[in-house]
Amino acid sequence: MKKNYLGCLSFISSIGGAVFLLVCVFLGFSGCDLLESKTEEEEQTQDRTVTMMTWNVNNLFDGKDNGYEYDEFLESAGWSTEKYLGRINTISAAINTVDPKPDIIILQEIESLKILEDLADAMSGSYSSSHFANSPGAALGVGILSCLPITEARVHSITIDGKTTPRPVLEARIDLNEDVFVIFACHWKSKLGGDDVTEDVRRASARVILRRIRELWKNEPDIGVIVAGDLNENHDEFYRRGASVICALLPDDPYCAELTGCADADSKGIPSLQKDFFVISRNMPPAPVNFSESSLVLFSPWLGHLENGSYYYKHNWETIDHFLASAHFFGNSGWNYERAAVVKNDHFTNSSGIPVSYNVRTGSGISDHLPLLFILRKIQNE
Repeated sequence: MKKNYLGCLSFISSIGGAVFLLVCVFLGFSGCDLLESKTEEEEQTQDRTVTMMTWNVNNLFDGKDNGYEYDEFLESAGWSTEKYLGRINTISAAINTVDPKPDIIILQEIESLKILEDLADAMSGSYSSSHFANSPGAALGVGILSCLPITEARVHSITIDGKTTPRPVLEARIDLNEDVFVIFACHWKSKLGGDDVTEDVRRASARVILRRIRELWKNEPDIGVIVAGDLNENHDEFYRRGASVICALLPDDPYCAELTGCADADSKGIPSLQKDFFVISRNMPPAPVNFSESSLVLFSPWLGHLENGSYYYKHNWETIDHFLASAHFFGNSGWNYERAAVVKNDHFTNSSGIPVSYNVRTGSGISDHLPLLFILRKIQNE
């Protein structure tokens, strides 16, 4: 896997009682077929798409102990390099069946950069760009594999009241020649310990991304952003919890706008109070309807474009895996949203169409999550 580390910058800032550690690593990589030079005629006829995939691969540990593994994945418990490579072969074979083939793969619950490298080697295609991030002492992290150049990456680690969230947010800048967009790869806090008790941690992750998006748009107002990954929050979480809790994901609903204090805030001369939650919309392009004009609204394909869910829990489908996209991907030119899809072939599900967790004792199953695809198409200027 070709890599060229060009430099590193880190700094710490404090906002609203939380401390955010940002580490910036600039990467240079070779690209994939999409970026190869073509004649004018080929450019006009080529069907140009970019397919992104997010997938929680369910506790993917490598074959060596580093002191932070879950007990069942220790060498003393019988975990081994051979079992690890068996998982790599199973996962890579499953990804190779995905149609359309993903150009960018965002993974959750992986232990190390080595896993990304081994997956890239096992899969067809030139996944020559990779980046991995985890919190110090954490068992698992998040990663990105891409056949498109990642020209810059930042790791945003969130500390609240002296405690660091389990996983950081990985920011990656994707370069498509003159077109650039930013992906925020996430695995937000689970609900283990209670939905309401853990909500503040998910909102803290949203706070970091909101702050960073506003920072990006101040200098680059035309850059598109996509929030992707396992957010451990349903698109309709607000309603599932009785419309009584401010969640990290909120619908563009008049009651939500009033509850958060963000309804008509601009007309009253009050700055938007959207600090630590995303407003999600089915509208293309997404724009605030019930929230104030300055509110940041992202499009969610779960709102009318997808069915069921990507995660099956206690006999119910959940929509906790996400792609959330800014208005930049809905226009008459550039890279535009085409469609989203949940991958449900028999490499990822049982005979009932349900994802099955990996069983470390038997080696059966693959993951309790299904992959989610998000596809962009290049729209040429008229």
